[in-house]
Amino acid sequence: MTRRIAPGIFVFFALSVMTSFQGTSQALLPKYEFRGIWVATVNNIDWPSQPGLPLEEQKREAIEILDLHQRLGMNAVIFQARPCSDAFYPSALEPWSKYLTGIPGRYPTPVWDPLQFWIEESHLRNMELHAWLNPYRIALNADEPIAGNHMIFEHPEWAIRYGKILLFDPGIPGTRDYVTRVVCDIVRRYDVDGIHMDDYFYPYPNGEPFPDDHSYARYNRAFPPAEKESWRRENVDILVKMINDSIKSIKPWVKFGISPFGVWRNRQDDPDGSATNAGVTNYDHLYADIRKWLREGWIDYVAPQIYWEIGHKLADFETLCRWWNDNVFGKQLYIGLAPYKLGTEATVPAWRSARQMPEQLRTLRKYPNISGCIYFSSKHFKRNLFGFQDSLKNSFYRYPSLTPPMEWMEYIKPNPPVKVDVSGRKVSWKEPASTAAVVLPIRYLVYLSEPGKLPDITSGDQVTHFTGETSVEFPKTGKKRKKHSVRVSALDRYNHESELSDPATIKL
Repeated sequence: MTRRIAPGIFVFFALSVMTSFQGTSQALLPKYEFRGIWVATVNNIDWPSQPGLPLEEQKREAIEILDLHQRLGMNAVIFQARPCSDAFYPSALEPWSKYLTGIPGRYPTPVWDPLQFWIEESHLRNMELHAWLNPYRIALNADEPIAGNHMIFEHPEWAIRYGKILLFDPGIPGTRDYVTRVVCDIVRRYDVDGIHMDDYFYPYPNGEPFPDDHSYARYNRAFPPAEKESWRRENVDILVKMINDSIKSIKPWVKFGISPFGVWRNRQDDPDGSATNAGVTNYDHLYADIRKWLREGWIDYVAPQIYWEIGHKLADFETLCRWWNDNVFGKQLYIGLAPYKLGTEATVPAWRSARQMPEQLRTLRKYPNISGCIYFSSKHFKRNLFGFQDSLKNSFYRYPSLTPPMEWMEYIKPNPPVKVDVSGRKVSWKEPASTAAVVLPIRYLVYLSEPGKLPDITSGDQVTHFTGETSVEFPKTGKKRKKHSVRVSALDRYNHESELSDPATIKL
């Protein structure tokens, strides 16, 4: 069955599209670039603004967020659907989130499905929706009430306290099975484009030993005490592989991505590490061997949180971009950026500068394996970021981009649209035929070019429309009408593009 993202249509047509950027580097007008925004629900960081809001107010806030980021040129939303082993959707496995209703486990009144709403509204705007889950965290404060139907009351032996945090013990096989079940439930029931996890696997160290002696004694898999840290890393390895295998067995087009802390390892500890001196690293302190997951193909994308400025003495932004560019092993790499640090009150001078964020974006586009970025977080785009929002709309994101296709997946290109027809300023076409090996397209790209010339399909400024419909209408320009060739291509769920259709002639 065809999936439609209707009636959302991106229109970015201008007759100057064929001339205004001639000679401009394609790196500055990328056709494929991930432009994501994190929408955090934990502690009501981004949405909803406070727990217990009326339904219409929650929806209004969500639509305002999505409209804002559509205007800025974003094409992906990373929505936190499970902040603390709770749910922003009806679930038979986990309780409703207190960040939605105000009380752990309380149903919203009236009952509704926030995750489904965010998916539908994102797709209407031709934006992907990745469901963001925290795998192990149960509560930020272990002393606060927990919903009576929470899994830890059925399996209290799964819970472990570390400082103030309560979390599932990563060393217990049952917790891995449970987290994987939660992921599978979402993938089966929802039309998500991705499953996303952040940097919280084993918790950040607080100076105390992590109290997992019990699970180590029972489930050590013959790791000796001297290799307990390797055992912890393998615990997370097992979970990551389980989740990836499960997702791909259900819906192979759903991406699995992880956004880790920005440093894998320091070079002083490992010759494969980065030229940094970070006090915490993924491998040594969070027991997350991101580099291995990429090398083994267990994740589709990585979005390291490089929240330091250009020139930072211990963890320089460009040094880390370069390292990740060289260690992505053919998967997709998006850089996590920190506009939340910008402001006149910032203690670091670089974050008081209007130049920092634009220069970071220019840095990303220098590296061939960096395919975009994700910003933390949504709410900060509502305040003064030294004009960065205008820079996105008028320069960096002047033309919308598609999220990059997963080229390593086995696929056959979709067939091109057929019977392209022009009536005035309206262009329509027929959906191409499907075969057993080729699913029907879900979206289309419309290209405009001079008569008799093929458009440059590698550049982001050659597309005039991006739609889930089978027709578009060009706006009036007020200029003298000229003949142009119009062609259409089809995209599948992986964003693989068909060949161009036969041309039709339109006067605009």
